[in-house]
This record gives sequence, structure tokens and C-alpha cells, in this order.
Amino acid sequence: MNRNEFTPVRTVIYRCGTSKGIFLHENHLPQDPKIRDRVILAIFGSPDPRQIDGLGGAEVLTSKLALVGPPSVPEADVDYTFGQVDIETPFISYSGLCGNISSGIAPFAIEEGLVRAVEPVTRVRVYSKNTGQIYVTEVPVKDGLPVAAGDYRVPGVPGAGAKLNIDMVGTVGSAGKGLLPTGNPIDTFDIPGFGKLEGSLVDTVNPCLFVRASDLGLTGKEVKKTDFAPGKLELLETIRREAAFKALGKPYAERDAVPFVAFVAGPADYTSHLTGETIHAAGVDFLSRVFFLGGIHQTYPGSISCCTGACAVIPGTVLYQLRGKKETPEVRIGHPGGVIGVEAACETGPDGKPALKRASYARTARRIMDGYCYVPNRCFEED
Repeated sequence: MNRNEFTPVRTVIYRCGTSKGIFLHENHLPQDPKIRDRVILAIFGSPDPRQIDGLGGAEVLTSKLALVGPPSVPEADVDYTFGQVDIETPFISYSGLCGNISSGIAPFAIEEGLVRAVEPVTRVRVYSKNTGQIYVTEVPVKDGLPVAAGDYRVPGVPGAGAKLNIDMVGTVGSAGKGLLPTGNPIDTFDIPGFGKLEGSLVDTVNPCLFVRASDLGLTGKEVKKTDFAPGKLELLETIRREAAFKALGKPYAERDAVPFVAFVAGPADYTSHLTGETIHAAGVDFLSRVFFLGGIHQTYPGSISCCTGACAVIPGTVLYQLRGKKETPEVRIGHPGGVIGVEAACETGPDGKPALKRASYARTARRIMDGYCYVPNRCFEED
């Protein structure tokens, strides 16, 4: 290889929860957004179904980007921009957050010297440039570096690791319309080709519309595309576009994952499609499946786990009706890969509206590799 034809870009691959992302220093990339995105697409190998000429993993959960840099607001310790890199088109969505990738920003920032390590736990305030909000991650630290080994397990991730606590209460209203964008815990939407449909639109980390599986003729256990009758997945996209898009009142590209749609059902036994383990109804508060880029998320997005927890503790929502009022703050979500627990608490604010007081989840994360990705020089050329 003639290295004069390529520019090396320092690159880190991080496994964060059930996702894998490419982490790049914001200051190592061109400042022009068009040139920067062209370089990023080359690093991933997009567009190409196999991403064979880059580092992308050729599926949506492994084609994710984190741009990390020094803080641009005084309240934060580090800046972070999330990108969902499309596999088949030259497109990067910056419309929302990924809760899994978000969990790796704090340990990465400590490792890279962007944040000073404090033992035994370093509390990192991360500024999301996608939404203009701050969330907080608690990272166990030893000898000045994040601890990777531990006994905390995340369904869908082999083995165990050190527990990272991520508090997302600061991300309420990411779309700019508050915790309940419509102002109501439940609304009736008119869905073309279907009719009236009740749902609860909640916005914590990312906006998500929660609907009852039974209203759609579903069980809440569906995962594979073959589990759906013809037209059901297309109906979920119609619901997402007609209800969530319109209720939020802002433009979204149809290729964006945001806003999300989740269909929910009461507790039931089912089999984890990842491990073959039987998940018992007694171990979950409800079942939830997230519609994600044309299919069903194979586990559960970290961002929507917080949103789901919030929905479950707001009186009057479809999830509150399923779960009921409970004294414990833990919300146990039965998802395709297993069970995820989040902590959520809601109070009535001085204005009489629900106010979220807690929205936290846990993940594990670790650095897989670092080095340089060689990007063709032509990608850096101005248009």
C-alpha cells in the first residue's frame, strides 16, 4: 500500500452494552460537516451491504458512531455526538441518542485523558450535542483508569463486566416539547388504513410512542420478520410516521430511527431468542418490542429503556395501565433478549404535570481495539 494515498485517522472500537461503535475524536476530523461525514462513511465502509471496505459491522447495532471532544458548555466534562451510520446509503443520522453507545463515552473520555480520573468512582457529565442536554455516568476507576472487569451482566452480551450507572433524567424533552410532547398521558391517533389507535408519546433520551400490542393484533412476543403477518411491520412504520412525527411537530428523515415506536403487552412466559432461556412472566412487569429501522430491535435500546421506565411510572399512560402503581422504582422490561431493569420515579410538579425524578439504567462497556484507519485522500478533498 502506498501510504501517500491515504490519511491515517486515529480510531477506537468500543463495545457499549449490546451495541458496538466506532469512537473518533472530534478534533481529529475535518471541520467542514460534508467532508467530515465523507471521511466517517469511508471509515465505516458505507454505503455497502457488507461494509467490506471499512470497519462497520454490516448491521444496525454495529454501525454506530461516537464523536467525542472537549466540553463546549461549562456544565459538562465532555462533548458527545451520536451518529447512526446507514449501511446501504451515504447517510448518517444525528437525530437522537443511542443509550448503549452513550454508556461508553465516559470511560472512553477518562482513558483518552479528556476527563480526570477520580477513584473509586468518577462522575462524568456528558453533553449530548444531538439534543443539547447533559446526562451523567458513574464509572468505577482504579489506578487512574476505568475498570472493565466485574460481575454485572447485560442480556445479549457474553460474559460480565464492571457496572456503569447512567442517569438520564437530564434528557427529558429531547425533542423540545417536554416529557409528554402532546401534554397528555394518552392520545387517540387516526392512522391511515387502520383507524383509531391509542398511544402514549413520552420523551426521555429519545421520543417513543407506546401502543398496546393487542390493539394491533400482536402478542408482544414478536421478534423476527416472519413473526408478523403481511403488512404489520409496514403498519408500525405508518404509526411512527403519522402519529409520532406529527405529534412532535418537527421534520425527521424516514431513515432516522427517531422517533421510536414500541408495542407492549402484559407479563407472559417467552423464550429469549439470544440464549434460548425461558423468561418467566413473574420476572417482568410487561413485554415490550421496539420497532427499529424497519424491523424489531434484537434486544432493547438503552435510550428507550429509560423512556420506557418513564412511561411506566407516569399515571394514565398505556404502560402505567399495564404495570399498575408499584412502590419499587425498578421497572422490569421483558425484551427479545431477556430482561432489563431501569429505575424510574415520577412526581407531580408545581404546575400539576408529571415531573420525572429518576431515569437510570446500567451497562457494561470496554475498548476492543485502537489504532489508525487509513482513509483515501480523496475523501478529504473539498467539493
